[in-house]
Amino acid sequence: MNNETFKHLQFERVINEIQARAIGEYSKQRIAEMVPQTNLQAVRTWQKETKEARLIIDSSQHVPFMGLIRINTLIKQVEKGMILLPHDLIEAADFIRSSRRITGFFEKNQYQTPLLYSYSKTLPSLLEIEEAIYQKIQNSKVADDASRSLRKIRKQLQETEKEIQDRLMKFLRHPGNKEMIQDALVVQKGDHYTIPIKASYKNRVAGTVIEQSGKGQTVFIEPASVDKLNEKHALLKAEEIAEEYQILAELTGLLAERETEIQFALETITAFDVIFAKAKFSRELNGITPEVNKSEIIQIKQGRHPFLPSDAIPLDFSIGKDYRGLVITGANAGGKTVVLKTVGLLTLMTMIGVQIPAKAGTEIAVLDDLFVDIGDQQNMDNALSTFSGHMHNIAGILKKVKRNSLVLLDEIGSGTEPNEGAALAIAIMERLYQKGALTVATTHYGEIKRFAEEHQDFVPAAMAFDRETLTPKYLLQVGKVGDSQALWIAKKMKMTPELIEQAQKYMDHKEYHTEKKVFPAVGQPTTSQKKVDQLYQKGDRVLLTESQETALIHEDTGESMVEVFLNQEMIKVQRQRVQLVMSAQELYPQDYDLDSLFSDFHTRKREKDLARGSKKAQKQLDKEMRARRQQS
Repeated sequence: MNNETFKHLQFERVINEIQARAIGEYSKQRIAEMVPQTNLQAVRTWQKETKEARLIIDSSQHVPFMGLIRINTLIKQVEKGMILLPHDLIEAADFIRSSRRITGFFEKNQYQTPLLYSYSKTLPSLLEIEEAIYQKIQNSKVADDASRSLRKIRKQLQETEKEIQDRLMKFLRHPGNKEMIQDALVVQKGDHYTIPIKASYKNRVAGTVIEQSGKGQTVFIEPASVDKLNEKHALLKAEEIAEEYQILAELTGLLAERETEIQFALETITAFDVIFAKAKFSRELNGITPEVNKSEIIQIKQGRHPFLPSDAIPLDFSIGKDYRGLVITGANAGGKTVVLKTVGLLTLMTMIGVQIPAKAGTEIAVLDDLFVDIGDQQNMDNALSTFSGHMHNIAGILKKVKRNSLVLLDEIGSGTEPNEGAALAIAIMERLYQKGALTVATTHYGEIKRFAEEHQDFVPAAMAFDRETLTPKYLLQVGKVGDSQALWIAKKMKMTPELIEQAQKYMDHKEYHTEKKVFPAVGQPTTSQKKVDQLYQKGDRVLLTESQETALIHEDTGESMVEVFLNQEMIKVQRQRVQLVMSAQELYPQDYDLDSLFSDFHTRKREKDLARGSKKAQKQLDKEMRARRQQS
């Protein structure tokens, strides 16, 4: 299976959906590398993992994943000898705590999830590291009690800071300093404690100018009375940093000493994260665990494409049990390509352990390979036409395909002369069959349809089409041959019955009108144009002067002959032998269906039965179509 297969079947989107539901960055990386498994037992194991995870999710329980987001990055920093910061150590401790709690969680659920419980039993216990970090790191900084030295240093710092504050407050309260002070408060600038002094008085205050305001009106002076205290404070601060570093190094060292066990815990918990990401996506699809086999049998019951709207028509599909090839026919935009993509994608999803949107009883083959030729293969860089692109792709498939493979071909043989295209398509399908592949193809070509009907191991199928509304039903009907519906659509688009009838004759007999016609000079009116002042309208009641019979106008195109409906038949009469009795406008209401005047009750009934989807009427129509083909 290659990237082209994944691209055409939207497998990458499935991977993205699973990634979005994972917690850890390392988990997302592992999911991105995931490919369909061809080993039957491995697929069964993956599906069982997802099924057990679904039980946990569906029961509203939550696996205690903690510290998983960046743990892989942190472990790599430890491997490089870097010292972790307080918040990094807390994240590592959260992960270690998560390892311990996950073991307890699955122990509680061991009868519900025996496979996941067996994984959790291997997680190491690192309680001493967890407790050491939580004890010495609090509120994202090293705790005062992390060491005796640190507690002593911080106590001295507090005492020094208090003494500095006292001396500065004494400076602020002194009456002689009042006029020099800009604001009566102590302002800390970096490691210095300062007094805001008006700029004009800066030379009158003994001390060091630490900073000046933006407008230059205020200077921040560290009075000389606290110089030595500030030096002492700076030394104590340096000692504090050094002691904190020693504690952080000690805690990071604990992680380094147990690096192998932590790495094992990371791999195991990452596996749990991936499994539950699959289960979350499966739950959103309302997926089921399909039966899997290595017998090349795919049987989908009420399957849905995961990225189609929820109200899309579900798919019933089967191949590999009673036949190894399926040729799908039907109108454009009828859902043929969607069938290919649904079958292909549900198969790939099964093979990575994701539950699929289908009904119980669905069975999926674990394939060795899956090939597709779907969409426009035109390549401007290689100067390949659409047809050449398809042939290039299929040639590559034929070189690689073997037994236990599924090949999905969309509009096989299209893009070239129909007879040659159909013949080439049939030869391709025969070669795929001889190599032992399962083949599903879509087509419009009649020759390919006939091949599917006659081949003992191929079956035709059709996409249902609503002739009344000219819309596809997206329903696969195995065993039926579908039409492109071109003549039916043309008729609904108000093309004349004569044109439709002529097209049908051409389809049946291939006998075309090829005589040369002499056209009058441009601008010279024809005979009919000279004589006809007004055309008859459909439904007008007329008198045939020769037979003195009453008839209805069916069509008047302005020619010398007018088509009328007489005694349940359509006949053509010379215009000069037709006389208007009463117009259709006078005879019938404004919205009256004039077409109903020209068909008998049985014909109208069959049209209504077809419109409402009567299987009996459709069966009769198919029977008549086959009879016409045999006659031809």
